[in-house]
Amino acid sequence: MQQEIAETRALTLLAWLMGEDELLPVFMGATGVAEADLRSRAGEADFLASVLDFLLMDDRWVIRASDGTGIPAHDFALIRAGLPGGALPNWT
Repeated sequence: MQQEIAETRALTLLAWLMGEDELLPVFMGATGVAEADLRSRAGEADFLASVLDFLLMDDRWVIRASDGTGIPAHDFALIRAGLPGGALPNWT
């Protein structure tokens, strides 16, 4: 997935996450991000990658985010791959 498309979809997922009263504090605690950082860093591809990394930790979160945004759950890994650090490692 092209980085621009991945960033747009990740931004949609961040907006969804910001509306999740139960899950947002878990994200903030896991990443160490402050509330003020949520908006100021929203345009940073590395920050958006952290949103995907977080959501991909739990299948239930992926399903909830998919239901809430209309982004197919199977696209989440593709979105992450399109963001910085998302390339699969070459083990050879």
